[in-house]
Amino acid sequence: PPRTGRACAALAPAVGEEESAGRAGARRWWGGLSSEDGRMSGGKSREHPLANGGMKVSVWSKVLKSNAAWEDKDEFLDVIYWFRQIIAIILGVIWGVVPLKGFLGIAIFCLINAGLLYLYFSSFQQVDEEEYGGTWELTKEGFMTSFALFLVVWIIFYTAIHYD
Repeated sequence: PPRTGRACAALAPAVGEEESAGRAGARRWWGGLSSEDGRMSGGKSREHPLANGGMKVSVWSKVLKSNAAWEDKDEFLDVIYWFRQIIAIILGVIWGVVPLKGFLGIAIFCLINAGLLYLYFSSFQQVDEEEYGGTWELTKEGFMTSFALFLVVWIIFYTAIHYD
């Protein structure tokens, strides 16, 4: 039988808060675009007002700013993950056009991918690696996904351009 009374009423605010938090998280990467009330609003603003009167700096401005403060660890890990995917696409296109083949192409991809990310989080952002589980955890964040994406893009471009 369905529950009624105070137990259900107590759950209602939690569900609403959870849904609101989910929408805020989804807007985080899309620069403030939202489909609430049926229309899209452009996210041209780089800062968003907070309840305490301060301003929240957008993820995009922190990505490009050296030594940015990352209060949310998952936000920085998301940046690492997507940066790695972008590198995979770019290198996959280059490897397919150049026509690079075999183990040499894979090894160079791994070195460039890991090296660029290491330089980004250790030299440019200067984060404390121990907060994220150590250097190895940051270096391998999203690596296998980017490797698979790299292989797919590399194969598609190589086949399209060099296959007779």
